[in-house]
Amino acid sequence: MFQVAAHPTSFDKHSYNHGSQRRPSAQAAPSVQLPRTLARPPYAEVSREAIVAAAPELADVPAEYIRRGLRPRANEMLAGISALAPSHLPSSMPRSRLPPSLSIPLRTTSSSQPTYPTHILAVTSSKNPSDTAQIFPVHSLVLAAQCSQLPCLPPSHQLPHSPTLQLPVLPLSIPSPAAFSVLHSYMYHHRLESVLKALFPMPSGFLHSLSHDAVQAALASGPTLHQLSSYLCSSVSGNPQALTSHAAHVKELWQTMAALGLHDPELWDTIDLAWEVILGAFNLAAAGPM
Repeated sequence: MFQVAAHPTSFDKHSYNHGSQRRPSAQAAPSVQLPRTLARPPYAEVSREAIVAAAPELADVPAEYIRRGLRPRANEMLAGISALAPSHLPSSMPRSRLPPSLSIPLRTTSSSQPTYPTHILAVTSSKNPSDTAQIFPVHSLVLAAQCSQLPCLPPSHQLPHSPTLQLPVLPLSIPSPAAFSVLHSYMYHHRLESVLKALFPMPSGFLHSLSHDAVQAALASGPTLHQLSSYLCSSVSGNPQALTSHAAHVKELWQTMAALGLHDPELWDTIDLAWEVILGAFNLAAAGPM
């Protein structure tokens, strides 16, 4: 089994006592302790050996060039994943009974040249051991070019023009399978708005075609952060339990990204923004109705 290791604003505090400023008759809620920031791990370049194992013809190509070259191919790779027959691709499987490989028939797709996946990851949580593994078809080069903490994936040999793929099944233990689902999608389409939508409610106008520049501008704007935090706080009616759940989602995404070694500046800035919004929402909830 693969197992991987686990901005200035107006919101300064990181200890929030919900209910402490509400009506005197209200029962005080316990304090929630959150880190002021989510630290980024030291940068580590992806493994050249992993890239060579996935695509020997790219042995001498810089990793950043490979990553840029993968982005225009996202649709054909996602079409390749969509071509796998759902009847032979369960969403989860018992970890104790994982087969060495899955034989999956291919369906016709609208893409003229789909790029089929090379492996199946059976993902479980390293924090909460369970016998249920979540199943994710992947392209080995996508992982090798973006995840510095993953080992080389074993070879995956397919017969040309075969109507069926024989995909090796690889167990992977990481902090959060749910967070990996978000990152799995991001590694293909690189849509920042999809990451934020998966974490907690955000204004649709802000999310529309969200760019990295917009994320950075929001991080540098106190009024924008306040607006986003107010939206989140209102969407949960100031409920501290709901905010704590949203904070846990952000933290799990951060932990899983760090565990994979996914060093993507756009994604890290987006996680920073999500955390700032969470902290602001907690402050607003603690202050009570305006």
